[in-house]
Amino acid sequence: MADRRQKRAPLEVDTSRPGTSRVYDFMLGGKDNYEADRRLALSVLEIAPGAPAAARANRDFLTRVVRFLAAEAGIRQFLDIGAGLPAQDNVHEVAQSAAPDSRVVYVDHDPIVLVHGRALLAVDDRTAVVEGDARDPDAIIDDPETRRLIDLGEPVGLLLLGVLHHLADHEDPAGTVARLMERLPSGSYLAVSHFHNPVDHPEASNQAYAAEKLFNEAFGTGRWRTREEILACFDGLELLEPGLVPLPEWRPGSGDRAKPGPAHHTLVGAVARKP
Repeated sequence: MADRRQKRAPLEVDTSRPGTSRVYDFMLGGKDNYEADRRLALSVLEIAPGAPAAARANRDFLTRVVRFLAAEAGIRQFLDIGAGLPAQDNVHEVAQSAAPDSRVVYVDHDPIVLVHGRALLAVDDRTAVVEGDARDPDAIIDDPETRRLIDLGEPVGLLLLGVLHHLADHEDPAGTVARLMERLPSGSYLAVSHFHNPVDHPEASNQAYAAEKLFNEAFGTGRWRTREEILACFDGLELLEPGLVPLPEWRPGSGDRAKPGPAHHTLVGAVARKP
């Protein structure tokens, strides 16, 4: 905890307000977070004690998806939107361990993410960190760094992990995904993880509503969506088996750190291919 208290932020960062990437970092046991982030995280834990397990499940899902895309699907270029702070098994590390020529563009709008990401990746000419927001897909795709590494004539692995639930309904998350996928060629893949409201399970659904309210108070937007609402983000794409499932159920591996448990329902995810 001493390291966390001494953590200093870049001058342009307002550490009096929590940041989504930094709250996630806290849940993963990281040190790139501040007092406001920890206060919100502790409030979340009062509602959802399984939140750290859900965060680990999301990280494990990222690892399995990227390994599958690089090792089995032949994907050599990845666009990770809402990348968050660097952590164990980053996209470029997983992809390049399976296919050394893999190229990765990380996208985020959090100043701390951009500072840390650029420092980490400065020596790697096959990775880049781009400032951008999922709400403006064309700006991301047309950024010079994106175009330097991403060849739009070849399939792309698009990662939107833990991102779309931060968009309000009026921001049209399914439409955002559609606009991104329109810019990518056939044979590209989409991976999504999303906070889930299991409306058929009253206790879990009430927990989801309470967590959603807390996040809206902190960040202004956010929706824990139903299965049908999340599936709408995959319209026109070919869902891979096992479909949209709780994250620990998507092609589990022996190296997973998160196991099915009380937080099993919290996050769901899927991978789909553009025909």
